[in-house]
Amino acid sequence: MKVVILISGRGSNMRALLEADLPVEFACVISNRAEAKGLEIAAAHGVPTGVLKHRDYPDRAAYDTALAAEIDRHEPDLVILAGFMRVLSDAFVLHYERRLINIHPALLPAFPGLDTHERALAAGVKLHGCTVHFVTPVVDAGPILVQAAVPVLPDDTPASLAARVLEQEHRIYPMAMRWFAEGRVIWREDGRVFVRGGTNATCAVLVSPSPDIA
Repeated sequence: MKVVILISGRGSNMRALLEADLPVEFACVISNRAEAKGLEIAAAHGVPTGVLKHRDYPDRAAYDTALAAEIDRHEPDLVILAGFMRVLSDAFVLHYERRLINIHPALLPAFPGLDTHERALAAGVKLHGCTVHFVTPVVDAGPILVQAAVPVLPDDTPASLAARVLEQEHRIYPMAMRWFAEGRVIWREDGRVFVRGGTNATCAVLVSPSPDIA
């Protein structure tokens, strides 16, 4: 399976994917920012890189058309958003329908968009986490592939909560890509996504606060 990864910054989720020994070919890592540190990481792993600056284009549609053309040169089976800080046009998203996935630092559908950790703390939730989902024209609303939850601790700050969530991002994003590469991702007629061989019967449930709290 051929994969193209899109990044804008440090590329920590991209690094987790590159180091996960997945049965895929990483065809290219593309960034909209030439200064993105993730480009250096990709090059160090022997993955071709490219830069397509969004500021060189008059509008989102023009940029997305050029970006799609660059991606399509590699004929990918899957396009991964790994910290790609751009809202993509409907035409772009539909062009890669069911082949475009993203990871979001919240338990969707809760807290779509930005500042998820600050908003989670302000809301007083007891569980927070991250979601791997397929991308659709509605931002952060696509079918969910996998989620991981972490407890929200009484002394958490946005930074400490973000760090704990990021550990789980690095865990579940490679997991989701492996399922996709192995052909285990199943689409139901109602638009929901399941994983062949997966079951909810034996899943542990994270409860916070713990039921045995003093």
